[in-house]
This record gives sequence, C-alpha cells and structure tokens, in this order.
Amino acid sequence: MLADLEKRYQDLEDVIRGYNPSANFAQIRQAYEFARDNHGTQLRKDGSPFVTHPLAVARIVADELRLDSESIVAALLHDTIEDTGATHEQVAKMFSPTVADLVEGVSKLTRVHYTSKEEEQMENLRKMLLAMSKDIRVILVKIADRLHNMRTMEYQTPAKQKQKSFETMEIYAPIAHRLGMQKMKWELEDLSLKYLDPIGYQEIVSTLENNAAEYEAFMEEVDRQIGARLKESGIADAVVYGRTKHPYSIYRKMYTQNKRLDDVFDLFAFRVIVEEVADCYNVLGIIHDMYKPILGRFKDYIGTPKPNMYQSLHTTVLGDHGIPFEVQIRTHEMHEVAEYGIAAHWKYKNGGRGIGEESRYEWVRRLLENQEGADAEEYIHSLKVDMFADEVFVFTPQGDVINLPAGATPIDFAYYIHSAVGNSMVSAKVNGRIVQLTHRLQNGDVVEITTSKSAHGPSRDWLKIARSSNARSKIRQWFKREKRDENIVNGRQSFESELKRAMGVSLKEVLSDEGVLNTIKRLSYNNVDDMYAAIGYGGITSQKVVGRLREDIQRMIHQKQMERQEEEPVPEQPEVIRPVIPQRRSGEKGIIVEGLNNCLVKFSKCCAPVPGDPIEGFITRGYGVSIHRADCPNVLRDKEKPELAGRWLRVSWADKLEESYHTTIQIVARDRNNLLVDVSTAFSATKTRITSLNARPVTVDGFGVLDVGIEVEDGQQLKTVMNRLEQIPGVMKVTRPTG
Repeated sequence: MLADLEKRYQDLEDVIRGYNPSANFAQIRQAYEFARDNHGTQLRKDGSPFVTHPLAVARIVADELRLDSESIVAALLHDTIEDTGATHEQVAKMFSPTVADLVEGVSKLTRVHYTSKEEEQMENLRKMLLAMSKDIRVILVKIADRLHNMRTMEYQTPAKQKQKSFETMEIYAPIAHRLGMQKMKWELEDLSLKYLDPIGYQEIVSTLENNAAEYEAFMEEVDRQIGARLKESGIADAVVYGRTKHPYSIYRKMYTQNKRLDDVFDLFAFRVIVEEVADCYNVLGIIHDMYKPILGRFKDYIGTPKPNMYQSLHTTVLGDHGIPFEVQIRTHEMHEVAEYGIAAHWKYKNGGRGIGEESRYEWVRRLLENQEGADAEEYIHSLKVDMFADEVFVFTPQGDVINLPAGATPIDFAYYIHSAVGNSMVSAKVNGRIVQLTHRLQNGDVVEITTSKSAHGPSRDWLKIARSSNARSKIRQWFKREKRDENIVNGRQSFESELKRAMGVSLKEVLSDEGVLNTIKRLSYNNVDDMYAAIGYGGITSQKVVGRLREDIQRMIHQKQMERQEEEPVPEQPEVIRPVIPQRRSGEKGIIVEGLNNCLVKFSKCCAPVPGDPIEGFITRGYGVSIHRADCPNVLRDKEKPELAGRWLRVSWADKLEESYHTTIQIVARDRNNLLVDVSTAFSATKTRITSLNARPVTVDGFGVLDVGIEVEDGQQLKTVMNRLEQIPGVMKVTRPTG
C-alpha cells in the first residue's frame, strides 16, 4: 500500500514539474508526509487509505488548475486540521501562516452544508464569501475537494448522494461558474444530475452513446468545412473542434423548454481558437457567410466581457442539413480563461510568483457589503440573484458597459452608478425614450437617468422593484438614515398589530418582561426603538420578530398565569353548568379525560394532534371534548378569556392508542420534475397513508407549497416521515401548520 501511495505522490510531482519546474518540492513532499502520518489508519468509504483523497485533490489543483506551491500544499493538508490532531499553529510553524490560513479556510468551508434553515445557510454562505474575499485560493481548493468527492460518490449512501449532489448543484457549481471555471462547473453539474435524477441522466447519456457515430460524422464534416474555409482565407493556424453539449446542459434545456430529448436539436457546439482578437471578428464573418445565422442568437462577449472574465463571440447558425449548432470564437488566452476562469490568473509566471488580480474578484466583497441590514431570507435570495443569475449588459450615454442581474430595472442601473444618483432619480430613458421605473432592461440598452435636487428620495415600492441587492441595500440605508422617526412609528404599529394577531398579547405586556427585552438585544438590536426602525425601513418583518420572540412570550404568559393563581384569593366559584356530553365507550380514541369517563372526544382540525404531542381538552357545545395541541394558537388565545375558563380540561394520552391518527404537514419546496414522485416515495417508505394533497401555485422564486393530510400511528412515525421529506432535494422546509 505504501508503494502505491508513493507512486501516486510521484505522479503528482511529475504533473507539477510539467508546468512549474521551480515549485517548492521539498515543502510539497513534507506536506504529503505530514498528511499521511496524521491521517494514519483512517479509511475512506471505499476502504482505501484516507490520504489518497488529499493526494487526489492536490492532483486536481495541479493538473486541472495548475496553481502555485502554496495551493498544492494546502490541498494536501486540507483535512488535517478538521479530521486529525493537527492545529493551525502547528501547520503555520511547519509550513507558513499563509498555508495555515488556506487550510483553515478550506476546513471551515467543509462544514458548509445546504440546509433549509435560512439563518444557518446565510451564515455559512457569508463565511464562504469572507474566505473567498481574503484569499480566492481557498475556494479553488475547496472546489477541487468537492469535485473529487463527487467523482467518488458511488460509495456513499443514496441519501448522502442526493444531499451532496443537491448542495453541489445549488452552491459549488454556481460558484465555479461565477469564477469562470466552466470545465469544472460542467463536470460538477453532470455528476450531481447523475444522483439527483438518475433516470433522466441515464436516458440522455444512453441516447448520446447510441448516436455517437452519427454525431461524430456530423461534427467531423463541419470541422472539415470550417477548417478548409479558414485556410483559404489565410487563417491557417486556427484550431477548430466540435463537441456535444453536456448532459446537464441538455437536461436543463429539456426542463426549461418542456421538450423531449428527441426535440432538442442544438446539441452541438464548435470552437474556433485563433491568435488575435481581430481574427475573431474575421472568423465570425466567414462563419456567417458559410451558414445561415439565426437572428437574435449572436453575443459579443469580447466587447462586453462577463464579470467572471469570460470573453468569446457566440453565434448560432443552420448547417447544410438544417441542423442548428453554436460556434464560439476566441483567442488562445480567452480560451484558457474560459476553461479555468480565475484559476488561470494563479498559474505560475515571472519567476514562479503567482499573479492574482484583486480587481477580478472585487464582486465578492461587494456581495458582502450589499447584505447590510438584510434578514436571512433576503440575504439568501439576493446572494443567489447577484452571484448565480445571468447578467444583462447595458450602456451609459457615454458608452461605458454596465452589467446587472437579468431582469434589472432603471432603479438598479441608477444605484449601480452611485447611491446619490438613485436617491435623486425622478425618471429614466432607455434608448432615448422615457420608460417606467419597472421597465426591464435588455442587452444593449442605452440607459439615461434624470435626477433632481428636489427629489423626495426613493419610494418603499422600489424595494420590490429593484432586482439587485446593491440597489435594495442602498434604498434601505436611505430609509434607515433619513426616516428614522417615521420608521420607528411605522415599525411599532406593525409590531403591535402582529403581537395581537399572532399571540393575543399587548405591547405593554411584552415590554414589561425582562426576558423578552434580553431576546430583542440578542437579535442585534441595542434597544426596542432600533428594532422598530428595522421593521419600519424593511430590514426585517414584524412576523419574523414575533416568531423569534414566540417562546419568550409564551413563557411570560405562563409565568403571569402562575403568579395570578398564587397571589389572588380564590373567589367562590359559581356553579358551572357544563354542556351535556354525549357518552361513548372509554378509551376509544386513546384519550384520558381527567374527571370524566366514557365521553365523546374529537381531534381539532386546526392543529391535528398525534400521540406524543402535549395536549389540552376543551368542552364544546354538543360535540364532546375537543383535543388540541398545547401550542395551538387557538388554545393560547382562548385560555385568556374568563368566560371560557370553566370549559378547559386536563387530558392525556392513554396507554392503548388507536391504529392511526390524522394530521397535516406543509412542505415548501423548489418546483422541479419528479418532485411529487420523490415526496410520494418518502410517504411510501415510511408506510404513511396520504388522505389529501393540495398544491399551491409556484412563486416567482420557483417555490411551491404542498399541504398533505396523512395518517400516522404516533409522533415518532410523524417525526420519521418529516425527516425523510427534509432529505429530498429541493425541499426547503417541512412543518405542521397550526391555527
């Protein structure tokens, strides 16, 4: 086994020597031996020594990204701080503080897991952005780590395969795209699809394999035609090659356009790589002369590069046989950046010093700055729009190119220029014509903003119209600064109204409780007015504040009830005339009612309790005792009403229970193909019977809500099925509705 490990290490050294002969091989060897010794007898899921994983990650960092010595050393050590007794101080002393920081950065990102808890996900993504902003190599090593894990995912359990694949599709592939690392992005997407929708993936791969001979013949013919024509035109040194689109690219086209695989025709893409930028445009003219261009499918990313540094000319044309295909034209340098993105700028040059251009990833810092004042849900939404969405390229009247998220409006444009421009904007022109502020900008639009010193500032409606987090952040800052008194008044009214609606308590009661005030301070507000102001300017909603205070308010209500019972003399109670309760055999529904035998019981529909839930009983008029969950809002509200005090009873679950109990769960999930199939499978696997299912429309963010009525034996079965549902890719939240 040691011989095999040594061979793997020697292969790694050979790769490094191929592109960086002056690398620090002594330190790289020391890092390998340190990792080997510290991981010791640890094994991977496939039974191989654990150190084979960091060796493989280092090989990816060297072979596919060609990074510097420090990055390779960090790749070899990336699991030592996390999984062994090694410390940051030890690594810093043996190697360097920079290497130790890289290893620690990657270790922190190892704990980033996709989760439906927005607060936790927000914090994890924030850590990732912070690590990227300090040293971009942290995320490059982490992406290499994730790529090797995905390549060896067959050894994991099906649940782990789906969880990791969904996490990869949601976070790591988009980050690779944003960094311009297209080659890795494609592989991450294809490997994730393999486990998220194995049937769909296999269908596409099988079709591509079955038609491989036909596709190869078509691509060879087009290669020959383009190569011959370029040679005739004096561009003999051009490199031409074709490829079929990646499985996930085909899958996404089928999904977004609702097509079967047989209906997807533009399966092919050709690249023409030339020496000079001028040759790119010459080749474009030749291609358009050879084949019929499809209108609206030409994009010039050389004149207007993407934020991830990508440059290329794209055009889609019809071939001789009526088959459409895409042609991408770029220089050799552009091709290197297109394949490796920001990693291309860390390749060793000029005497072995890595060149990292800070301005190339300034967008990472902007993403962090733009989240000031946003709550968790807003943060996640904004991050995915700014980081993962497509861009639209527009021009200032002076001809400067501005890139904004797809769907951006003149409001986004104005705040991109400067916050003062946005705050004083009164109107906008697009291509010389006045447009509404809700107008969606298109590629190539020329945008002009009209400002006025007498402008009243942004409207609160702009927060809903603006697409970019940059604009929303600056609008919130304006309201926070200029309208504090107004925000406090509006926030107080909203908070007081929500308290009465959701909890049935007054603002005075809440503010008199020390525990509630301490919780408000833990929410990062110095005092109550700061919280009101945040609600007023849109930094957080009153519903979310009340939700976070719910446990403290419930504790306060319970404590005051106990104090009243202890301090107040017990008055003579008038005789309570209880409604006549129809009789039924005792224990029929597994409920023991204190003081009553053989009474009719029914389970309330508002909260649908199941065995294991704390419960309360309420005497109804003519329908027996209604059983509620103790945390049901109706219980919390009605228990405060003096006229109902004599109708509450103590109830408990009997030892002998019914065979099944009806309850309701709510699933919030991203809409996708086969979602209902996976949900049904989860119910079937836990032997849970579905009694009703209601799906609500998908939101603009692509999320839908499923209300499912089910029958379970007890709370343990309910917990099991809810946990199973939460593991389904795309499911954000599973709850039991009340009230």
